[in-house]
Amino acid sequence: MAASSTVFSDSYSATSRLLLPFRIRGFHLRRTLFLSPKSNNRSFVSSSAFAPVAMTTETSSKLLDGKLIAKKIRDEIAGEIDGIKESTGIVPGLAVILVGSRKDSQTYVRNKKKACEDVGIASYEANLPEDCSEEEVIKHISKFNSNPSVHGILVQLPLPRHMNEEKILNAVSIEKDVDGFHPLNIGRLAMQGREPLFVPCTPKGCMELLHRYGIEIKGKRAVVIGRSNIVGMPAALLLQRANATVTMVHSYTKNPEEITKQADIVISATGVANLVRGSWLKPGAVVVDVGINPVDDTGSARGYRLVGDVCFEEACKVASAITPVPGGVGPMTIAMLLSNTLSSAKRLHELK
Repeated sequence: MAASSTVFSDSYSATSRLLLPFRIRGFHLRRTLFLSPKSNNRSFVSSSAFAPVAMTTETSSKLLDGKLIAKKIRDEIAGEIDGIKESTGIVPGLAVILVGSRKDSQTYVRNKKKACEDVGIASYEANLPEDCSEEEVIKHISKFNSNPSVHGILVQLPLPRHMNEEKILNAVSIEKDVDGFHPLNIGRLAMQGREPLFVPCTPKGCMELLHRYGIEIKGKRAVVIGRSNIVGMPAALLLQRANATVTMVHSYTKNPEEITKQADIVISATGVANLVRGSWLKPGAVVVDVGINPVDDTGSARGYRLVGDVCFEEACKVASAITPVPGGVGPMTIAMLLSNTLSSAKRLHELK
């Protein structure tokens, strides 16, 4: 496996980067990935028609179809919102603050707005110029914080360089922090007997996918590759809450291949294409691949194709179940954003 010196920035919101790699600093040394340190609500979980996945040593993997499950969840959310509207007249609302005119950020905002429309969530937007001040952004956040029609607030990332991202994100009310990155939410997630108001959307989507396919977590060995605040750290906390024995592979981990090969469940969130090879996996392991990485492909009209952190061609011959890229975790992330927004509306209006 060739070494890589690519440096990734990990300051991006998971729900802000649905179609591109998760930006987590990483590089290889001695064929080992080094990652820099850098958020278990189960909503709408039904028994469904999906058969449980047994951890076997078969050579063909079952696909964990995030697109299919996300569609089912969105249908459930839409049905519940219809019922709330009919009985109370309340419409859940999600506000997005966009600073600047980046094409990718504009695309993400449009996608979120379309997803909200599909399930009946009202969309609110604040579009600010690139050169606006932090105070102007915080002023709009405050307006949304005090607006009873807004139940969730997202600040679209990345922000312009002259802005203090932490200061701006911390201005979002914890009761409307549907991204789940507020320090109090993460702190509650880490504590036994405490419940966060929101769980970060991508790791929540990973767990929901496992639950929907009936994959047993209790008592299993789990390895999380990558320890970002966005995915890795909260994913490890959620697995621990589900009574798995969890190991994190990070910048100072020795022999990551050997550690990963002991896992019944592997979640990889590094942003390094094809890092995890088939030889890293225990036969019958369940693999959740969070990475979405563009690689050159002269045969594609776009000149590139999207792959995960896991070498799918090798892993599917070893794992019992695996998420595809694309179509795995990505659709689950936005479904969990909608779920968090609905949960916020129900909590703020004291609805069951």
